[in-house]
Amino acid sequence: MSKSETSRFSFQKNVAIVGIILFVGKLIAWHLTNSDAVFSDAMESIVNIVSAFMGLYSLYLAARPKDENHPYGHGKVEFVTSGVEGSLIIFAGIIIIIEAFDSLLHTNSLKKLDYGIFIVLATAIANYIMGYISIQKGKKENSLVLISSGKHLQSDTITTFGVVASLVLVYFTKIYWIDAGVAFIFGLYIIFVGYKIVRKSLSGIMDEADPDLLKAVVEVLAENRKKEWIDIHNMKIQQYGSGLHIDAHITLPWYNSLRESHQEMENIIKTLVAETERNVEFNFHMDDCKPHSCEICQLECTYRLHEFKKKVNWNSETISQHTKHSLRNNP
Repeated sequence: MSKSETSRFSFQKNVAIVGIILFVGKLIAWHLTNSDAVFSDAMESIVNIVSAFMGLYSLYLAARPKDENHPYGHGKVEFVTSGVEGSLIIFAGIIIIIEAFDSLLHTNSLKKLDYGIFIVLATAIANYIMGYISIQKGKKENSLVLISSGKHLQSDTITTFGVVASLVLVYFTKIYWIDAGVAFIFGLYIIFVGYKIVRKSLSGIMDEADPDLLKAVVEVLAENRKKEWIDIHNMKIQQYGSGLHIDAHITLPWYNSLRESHQEMENIIKTLVAETERNVEFNFHMDDCKPHSCEICQLECTYRLHEFKKKVNWNSETISQHTKHSLRNNP
C-alpha cells in the first residue's frame, strides 16, 4: 500500500472500532429504556459496523496493483461496497419502521429514560465528530468509502439527536406513543439516506459524468493554455477509487515532428498532474491540425491557409464535444 492508502485503511479501522463501542453503548441504553427510538438507533449502528468492515476490505482491494484481469486496477470496488452499505441502510430503515408500527399498535412501556438520554447523547456527539473527520479525510484522499462512512455517521448523529429529543419529550409528557412515532419518522429518513448512497455508488460504477471534476480539469488547462495546443476535445474522465483516468484528443500542428508532438502532450499531462494529488492515468490521442483549424489557431506559421478569426474558449461543454473545434461548430 502507498502512504495515502495506508492512512485511509488505518482511519477506516478506527471507524470500525468506534462503531463497535457506540453500538454497545446503544444496546445498554435500549436494555435500560425499552425504547423503540433507541432500538432504531442501535439498528443503524449495526449497519455502521458492517459498513466499516466492508470499507476496510474495499480499501484493501482498491490498493492492490493492476493485474492481467484488472488492467484499470481495483479502485471501483469502493463504489460496490458503498452501494452495499446504502442497501444495508435501507434494510435497517425498513426494520425500524416495522418495529415502530408494531409499537404504535401495541403501546410499549418505557423505563429509566434519564439514563438512556445521557448514554444516547454521548454516542451522538462521538458519532458526529467521527463522521466529520471521516468526510474531511475522504475529500482530501478522494475516497468514496470514507466520505460515505462519514455521511452515514453524520446521518446517524441526526437520528440520534432526534432520539434524545423524543426521550426528553416522553420523560416530561408521559406520552409514550411519541417514542414509536419518532422511530417511524427516522426509519423513513434512514431509507432516504441509504437511497442517496446507492445512487452515488451506481453513478460511479456506470461512469456517470462528474461536472465539477470536469470543470476543475478544464480550468487548469485554460489557465495554462499554450498556443501550440490548438485544440483539446472529446475529453472523458473516469474515477477508479481515489484515482482518475482521463481520455482526450489533442490537436497539434501537422508539421511537428513526432518527438515535438509527444513533448507537447507530455507538457499537458505535467500541467494536470501538478495541480492534483490524485493518481491520474492518461490516454491522449494526437490529431494533426486541418485547414479549418487555422481560423481558431493563434500560432504564426508559414503553412497557414486561413486567417485567425476567433479563439475558442475551453469550458466543460466545448472540451467534451466529440469533434474538433471550428467556427462551424463553435461560432
